[in-house]
Amino acid sequence: MSSLLAPAVRRVAIIGGTRIPFARSDGPYATASNQDMLTTVLDGLVERYGLTGPGAVGEFVAGAVLKHSRDFNLARESVLGSKLDARTPAYDIQQACGTGLQAVVAAANKIALGQTESAIAGGADTASDAPLGVNDELRRILLQARRAKSPVGRLRALAGVRPSHLIPDIPRNAEPRTRLSMGEHAAVTARAWGIPREAQDELAATSHQRLAAAYERGFFKDLVVPFRGLERDQNLRPGSTPEKLAALKPVFGLDRPDPTMTAGNSTPLTDGAAVVLLASEEWAAARGLEPQAYLTAYETAAVDFVRGDVADGEDGLLMAPAHAVPRMLRRAGLDLTDFTFVEIHEAFASQVLATLAAWEQRGLAPVDRARLNMAGSSLATGHPFAATGARIVATLAGLLAERGGPGRGLISVCAAGGQGVTAVLERR
Repeated sequence: MSSLLAPAVRRVAIIGGTRIPFARSDGPYATASNQDMLTTVLDGLVERYGLTGPGAVGEFVAGAVLKHSRDFNLARESVLGSKLDARTPAYDIQQACGTGLQAVVAAANKIALGQTESAIAGGADTASDAPLGVNDELRRILLQARRAKSPVGRLRALAGVRPSHLIPDIPRNAEPRTRLSMGEHAAVTARAWGIPREAQDELAATSHQRLAAAYERGFFKDLVVPFRGLERDQNLRPGSTPEKLAALKPVFGLDRPDPTMTAGNSTPLTDGAAVVLLASEEWAAARGLEPQAYLTAYETAAVDFVRGDVADGEDGLLMAPAHAVPRMLRRAGLDLTDFTFVEIHEAFASQVLATLAAWEQRGLAPVDRARLNMAGSSLATGHPFAATGARIVATLAGLLAERGGPGRGLISVCAAGGQGVTAVLERR
């Protein structure tokens, strides 16, 4: 009897990616939906790699963190609105800020096991078009009215509506179990690790400078698709310096003396989308496409930020990569000195610096700052939650290809809920 299982795990190639310029919320993309943005980056990928015709791509996996009820089948609806073959299967995935990278991992696993030859993965998010929930008391009254057996019963239920019930539930960037915003959690971690304001502002300024330099040398020419009048990330400030950022007032951790976190060393609410094309080596070779890199390892982790010892530092909300990366590198027999590039999602400058310190505390070698976020990262680009992972994968693969020759890159993404998703890309 023949086996349905693949004879061996295959290498997964990163062919390339596309994204739209990221925009600050309530700006140029204020009326763009998740589907609008995701369809645009899909079309950009189709045009770049000639992915038209039946069966051109095995499947599409993507997600969004802030989803309307109409987005319940976001990935599939985006396929139907794009230039991809309408018969391309698609499904949604969500793991907060790790969504984009987790989508890449999900697609890669199927390719590695021989279940498909190619896939597109990514995500989109709009903070501008965030869903507004019906007040919960009003929802209960409306359901009660719907269940009523007579007009009198419906009127009796609706008579319970009060003016306060008409106020919508607006999404908050806060953890449901602690009611602290991500920024407030990051401020706790910054204090626990003793991260100084000057170091945060320097890291933020460097992110802007490197992103600007990458645009100037044409690095994003094939990666970024113009959208609604934008050709570059709207949050980018090429003239950023530590001195300019030092003039900003703190916005998080104000309940304690000497707060250090400002709008300048924290990511803004952002709209955007990004996708990545993955494939088997055979699929790429048959189409004359050279892989930019290969996805060779990945790891997820979570911390107990609710009951854990947050003051000790390693169980802070955004510190799961402090556990995931050492575990992944031990399994792969690697250390941080083995990496040409290190990409850490910059939710906050303080979180990046705390993560670096935690890796050293756990026995890893210090990261050479000349290899860290070489084309800028979230502090400069912005952070549309579900799009960030795919943005980083595409950027890192592009950096490895641009460099030429063998190289290796590390990806570290922290996520809400005390989670982290990490990965390794290699070019041989």
